[in-house]
Amino acid sequence: MRVLLLLLSASLSATAVAQSVPAPIDAVDPMIGTGGEGHTFPGATAPFGMVQLSPDTDATCALRACYGHAAGYRYDDPTIQGFSHTHFSGAGHSDLGDLLVMPQAGETVRMDPGDAKVPGSGYRSRFDHATERAKPGYYAVKLTDSGIAAELTAGTRVGVHRYAFPKGRAAHLLIDLRSSLYDYPGKILWSGLHLRPDGTLTGFRETRGWAPGRKLFFAMRFSTPLTGHAFVDRDTDVPYKGFQGPGRGSDAVAEKLGKALEARLDFGTLAAPLEVKVALSGVDEDGAVANLAAEPGGFDAIRTATTAAWTAALGRVEIDAPAPMRTSVYTALYHSLLAPSVWSDADGRYRGPDDQVHAAKGFTVRSTFSLWDTFRAEHPLLTLVQPAATTNDVVNSLIESRRNSPDGILPVWQFAGRETWTMIGYHAVPVITDAYLKGFRGFDADAALDAMVASASYAPYGGLGDYIARGYVPIDKEPEAASKTVEYAYDDWTIARMAGAMGRKDVADRFAKRAGNWRNSFDAKSGWLRARLSSGAFRTPFDPTAINYGSDYTEGNAWQYSWFVPQDQAGLFRLLGGDAKAIAKLDAMFDYDTSKLDYSHAEDIAGLIGQYIHGNEPSHHVAYLYSYAGAPWRTQERLAQIVASQYKPTPDGLSGNDDLGQMSAWLVFTALGFYPVAPGSNEYVIGRPFVARAAITLPDGKRFTVVADGLSPANRYLTGVRLNGKPLTRTYVGDDEIRSGGELRFTMGAVPDKIWGSERAVRPFSMTR
Repeated sequence: MRVLLLLLSASLSATAVAQSVPAPIDAVDPMIGTGGEGHTFPGATAPFGMVQLSPDTDATCALRACYGHAAGYRYDDPTIQGFSHTHFSGAGHSDLGDLLVMPQAGETVRMDPGDAKVPGSGYRSRFDHATERAKPGYYAVKLTDSGIAAELTAGTRVGVHRYAFPKGRAAHLLIDLRSSLYDYPGKILWSGLHLRPDGTLTGFRETRGWAPGRKLFFAMRFSTPLTGHAFVDRDTDVPYKGFQGPGRGSDAVAEKLGKALEARLDFGTLAAPLEVKVALSGVDEDGAVANLAAEPGGFDAIRTATTAAWTAALGRVEIDAPAPMRTSVYTALYHSLLAPSVWSDADGRYRGPDDQVHAAKGFTVRSTFSLWDTFRAEHPLLTLVQPAATTNDVVNSLIESRRNSPDGILPVWQFAGRETWTMIGYHAVPVITDAYLKGFRGFDADAALDAMVASASYAPYGGLGDYIARGYVPIDKEPEAASKTVEYAYDDWTIARMAGAMGRKDVADRFAKRAGNWRNSFDAKSGWLRARLSSGAFRTPFDPTAINYGSDYTEGNAWQYSWFVPQDQAGLFRLLGGDAKAIAKLDAMFDYDTSKLDYSHAEDIAGLIGQYIHGNEPSHHVAYLYSYAGAPWRTQERLAQIVASQYKPTPDGLSGNDDLGQMSAWLVFTALGFYPVAPGSNEYVIGRPFVARAAITLPDGKRFTVVADGLSPANRYLTGVRLNGKPLTRTYVGDDEIRSGGELRFTMGAVPDKIWGSERAVRPFSMTR
């Protein structure tokens, strides 16, 4: 009897502990990154959703002053200007903020946002963070000036607003098609509003901003009929004579075309909250109407469905860690699942980079490809924590985009199907290679390889013609030449890897040779990656600390880019003079005294630890490089330093732009204890874990578990590593080993093990080991 009582007591105790741990969805805090330099948004969206329905605190800033508002919302702003339907998560640049909606109460409807410093001067409203609630798929806030309680939720292609108006006051909506994130001069080319006989409001807008000629269509329905409306064009210029939109003609109760449209919608005095359901489409207004029908139900139904989707997506990774770390990691996973976002309509139609409407068969078209950032960890993470369909959709979307591209190449930085030509490299290539080598086969591999080779052979792009002819990009012909040379060489290596796996020896041999081109811009005498002139000489004067846009490097300097040889770190270390000198240079990077340097002119340079810049991507693999020099214990020290200083569960908890999930994916991988230094190698370099236990449900349903025995702030070193019960002597784990399922168990201690991982034979992959 006593044994039974003890067992019952233990069972109840375990149940109480389990119940006290929040579910993954409840551990997420969408406010993380909304302050500081994170540039994330707190609003409602579904996993990879087309709609990101979120508050904009300032959509009227001048172009050069908008950096801090790249996501529309900034935590320290005092007012909300309205709620718009499209946002980037953590981009360093911006656009979007489409279809701004602002509820108003009373007799007067204000048509301009007004001054944030002057309450009541416009339709914007003050708010208090104490009234905000943000969860995956849901956002709520009380608008102080009007007393309106606002709630937002979103499905894949729809967003739903719910507004509770003060009792006895007339309800209105103001729709401002003029409003947009980043105030590009003349951004709104044309727009339209059409009120259909059934009360559905449809419309469109064509913009020229970061992406030129972008078209977006919408359909909007209301839970109660309109009692009145007005469509107003605030523009006095000569109308744009290009794209005119579909028009509704005699089918429309009312319509208006123009450059600066607003709609005032009246609903009278309401006894219940007003629900507003909005669907988007990149195709046409009828496509938006069809997308409305494809996700039936009102606010509660959409919220329930999206909550279930987030519960399933986040639940694929089970995390046991102290509450602050658990919140940080689950929020990082959440941010990693926002893009690439859905772009095709429910019927498969989508607008391509040629501005024509196409139909996808058998997959969902994705867009929002921040590839210079996300090839590193974001896309490799998706191959582990998402169903296979997600990665296959991504690769199919890249191939499809190339088919419809006027230039015949893969996307560089694309959103809403439009190319921005932002950043460098052809980094769709490693995304495809990484997927193929990991066994994903839901796409045409031959078409993929053709697209990869075409992208790597497109001479007009970024000095690529000179790179092909000379083996490097000359700085007197192309800016950021040093960075472009090494990034092209890495991409070339991934082409060689995929071609080799496909039996295409001719292609493999050609690009394997090009993969060594990084040496052509590396100055072995000084130990730095440097830009070369057409004459072959290195450009002078040379300062490894200098950071200037359009100079030798992309968003960085020689300190960061001299380490970018993911495919051949061993070859790089030999040029540096061996392991000891490589370690000394790594230490010098982290320990550099930057107190006398001023990088304030460079927006993306944030999160400095010496010359290591965690707030920008070129540094992201560097802490793991000690393992390539036989000193993984130094990697373990640096990772503890980075995680402690660069991440925290607060609005300013990201040290730099999340960049569509890359900053967050870095934390997810690092918390698990390994990281993909060279996507395409099928290896993950072991670091050290930051969670006591994690279990990943892999795409095929198998489970891979990570356990950290003895983990504590004092125990930051690995004293033992076992894979499926057997000692692991090497400092990497294979992708195939993870996909087979099993357990990776770490033993943590306060004293480093300087022997483990020191032998050359146990180090991670290098092209010239």
